[in-house]
Amino acid sequence: MRTVAIFAAVGALVAAVALPSYAASTSVQSEATTLQQMAVGDAQSLVVASEATAAPLKRGSYSATTPDEIAKKKAEAAAKARAEAAARVAAANPGVRISDADLRLVAAGSGAVRYPVPQGSYYVSRTLGNGHNGADMVAPAGTPIFAAASGVVRISSESHYGYGVAVVIDSVVGGQRVSTLYAHMTNGTRAVQAGQTVEAGQFIGKVGNTGRSFGAHLHFEVEVNGSRVEPIGWLGANA
Repeated sequence: MRTVAIFAAVGALVAAVALPSYAASTSVQSEATTLQQMAVGDAQSLVVASEATAAPLKRGSYSATTPDEIAKKKAEAAAKARAEAAARVAAANPGVRISDADLRLVAAGSGAVRYPVPQGSYYVSRTLGNGHNGADMVAPAGTPIFAAASGVVRISSESHYGYGVAVVIDSVVGGQRVSTLYAHMTNGTRAVQAGQTVEAGQFIGKVGNTGRSFGAHLHFEVEVNGSRVEPIGWLGANA
């Protein structure tokens, strides 16, 4: 009897220890099964224990532009600007046309100051002095003329005193007020008008022989802070 009682007590002790462990194991297995069932039921579901909520993202709330789209828009804007320039020239000079190819011309280089005609296509026949206020750059009639610096066109005329067809551009270069004059252009080739903003190297007209001129050339003048300076030296120091 004593032995039976001892075995019964040991059995009870084992049962008391094993039952809580079994219960805990069953609970974990049940919870794991529940999560697995949720995943099977909806494989794209995500349960997050957080109060954060996701706001819907609407297509109309943002825009994305690729490099190709940007380049296309820039090209369209440039073409529109050229068309407007051609229309202004046509309105001011009936019967005279400026081609899109003319308006695409730009001076070489990328600095703040450019040479007004293609380098190598001219030489200086006369410079500042002896009643001459600028440099004569000899080039064939029809050679493109470029703005030497960015600025605002102050004068654009088919008959500007002895200068003939001429353009004057006011700029700021290195903190100084600079005015550049382009004279003796071919009639009807001015591609800019007074009040227009231009960029350095922009096509503004063509070499001609108008006004008090003897042979096709560009008469080019430069004023810095209201005083005339020798143009070729100024170009050499700045272009």
